[in-house]
Amino acid sequence: MTQRLAWVDAMKGFLMILVVIGHYPGEMDHPILTYIYWFHMPAFFLLSGLFFHPVSKDQAIGKSLKKRMLQLIIPYVFFVSLITILRYILAFATGNDSLDYYLNDFYSIVIGGRFARGCYAVIWFITTLVTVYVLFMLMTHYLKRSLQFIVLALCYAVAQWESHYVEQLGGAIDRASQMIFVPWNVDVALMAIVYFAIGYYGREFFQHIQPVVYVISLGIMLWAMHAVWTGTLDYHLSMKFIRYNHPVLDLIIPLACIIVIMFTCQVVTKLVRLRALEFIERHSLIIMYAHISFDKLFNNFFDYGIVGYTLASLIPALLLSWLFMRFFRYAAFFSGNLRAERPPFFNKRFFVV
Repeated sequence: MTQRLAWVDAMKGFLMILVVIGHYPGEMDHPILTYIYWFHMPAFFLLSGLFFHPVSKDQAIGKSLKKRMLQLIIPYVFFVSLITILRYILAFATGNDSLDYYLNDFYSIVIGGRFARGCYAVIWFITTLVTVYVLFMLMTHYLKRSLQFIVLALCYAVAQWESHYVEQLGGAIDRASQMIFVPWNVDVALMAIVYFAIGYYGREFFQHIQPVVYVISLGIMLWAMHAVWTGTLDYHLSMKFIRYNHPVLDLIIPLACIIVIMFTCQVVTKLVRLRALEFIERHSLIIMYAHISFDKLFNNFFDYGIVGYTLASLIPALLLSWLFMRFFRYAAFFSGNLRAERPPFFNKRFFVV
């Protein structure tokens, strides 16, 4: 493994832990969840952009689009279907025979995004990422660099306007955002593509962060954390629910936090391999899809705080992922490896790239 991949894997593993913590359902007397939401999802989009490879002008773009979409959608459909089947079996076995319940629940899963809650709270990320990949691939293939920047600026402006509109609707932000009916959170791609593009255009900068940049970023991050803690700054960011508080801070604060974590991972992995975080990264797909379900299972029997919640959600998901990878014949394929052995059904021409 190269040094570059070592720090990237460590960072992704750390971010996945934050994803788990970010779904803690209990009340907290400190704003740690607010801090996490500032940057953990922007960081995933930025890292995706960091390793994006555009299709050259003399190549057909269709095959690349199809490949990337299948890599993301096949695992999405597989794991969402599996969770849904298990949920419905359990619900029916415990006496829930209401047809309306199943129809309404299935409808919310199909439209996904911010409308899918509970066990499906994370699925918006995949559909948004698919949208971002498609848009960015088309943009970099057909538009000149100057026009790309103009399109990105327009996306950012529209995203900020949409967030302002949601805020004006009043009430809880999660409910207010659902008053804008956009399936799969496709509209969140307006903001996500900006973070993605920052990773792509700034790949040299991010792979070789200078100490002075780290110090400045650390200062910004600590200032923001202290200001929110003391109540002198009211800043929140939630990509899923279209919550962007400030057109300047929505770039500065997430990027400062990302740079601090990225630089730290780069420095530490030069000294020691963060194998535990690398292990978590290798199993991040199932952790993402399964951790909320495990919490919903265990919190019926245990009363735990944020540490207990994190362990109860993370460790069983890791074990499940290890078993899946070890014993399920088509695990690699349903994890997005299109070259791996696949079930006969997926040998049809549509699934071949």
